[in-house]
Amino acid sequence: MSAGQACASSYVRPYARPCGHVRENGHVTSATASPSPALPRLIATDLDGTLLRDDKTVSERTVAALAAAEEAGIEVFFVTGRPARWMDVVSDHVHGHGLAICANGAAVADLHADGKLVKVRPLARDIALDVVRALRATVPGTSFAVETTTGINYEPAYPPLHMDPVATIAAAEKLLREEAPGTGAPVLKLLAHHAELAPDDFLDLAHAAAGDQADFTRSSPTALLEVSGPGVTKASTLALCCAERGISPAEVVAFGDMPNDVEMLRWAGTSYAMGNAHPAALAAATGRTTTNGDDGVARVIEQILAERR
Repeated sequence: MSAGQACASSYVRPYARPCGHVRENGHVTSATASPSPALPRLIATDLDGTLLRDDKTVSERTVAALAAAEEAGIEVFFVTGRPARWMDVVSDHVHGHGLAICANGAAVADLHADGKLVKVRPLARDIALDVVRALRATVPGTSFAVETTTGINYEPAYPPLHMDPVATIAAAEKLLREEAPGTGAPVLKLLAHHAELAPDDFLDLAHAAAGDQADFTRSSPTALLEVSGPGVTKASTLALCCAERGISPAEVVAFGDMPNDVEMLRWAGTSYAMGNAHPAALAAATGRTTTNGDDGVARVIEQILAERR
């Protein structure tokens, strides 16, 4: 079985737990006080709200810290909910390996090859259709978009994405239908939006309606849910990629700020929630650093490298 096939068929656990079930963490500390592994082999960092500043740029301090980490022999993985085509924000800061885990674990992209997808863990269209039906029935007012390996399509009521040209605007049922099985581009994730509900309330309702069918999470400050195939998360794809490299969880340092980072923060041997993080991320991490606007990731990397000298 190829590595790509392994990623398409393997996962760490059957489905994600609601964020309300994360463990309590009694030793969240500052970046300067948190212990770090003596010899980390890989740094896994989220982008929006974590590595990126609020204006979606990377600070000079962070660029220097990432370069220093790879020069010291530590691999750096960008692990994000973004699609590969939105990775231009960090493509100039790729050094050694150039790989990024995108779409919450549904794809691995080679940033040295213009974002070419080297692994895909798709959401089956029949499962996506079941989720659409369940949310339409239990959460009226939900609108949908479908993210595939070739782009995004969405319903008329879904908030338009100005970053993306759209190929098709139609009902989700039509967007997910294939003329013949296997003829459509692989679906990476289904997006569900609600204009009135609070984000965490929407996530709880979705879990209750269809949490046994797919993996639900969120990373937006609005009521926008991201739906992946069963067991497809940032953590499970990171685990697969690390296993291919002989890297254990104890040798990984992870950074994140939102519910879609929770599993990754739990999985890594050492993990940091940002100072601006969602409560679920704070509870899942072993440590806490400063905000994304205050170079929280860079501060921890600098500390790790200083301790290795």
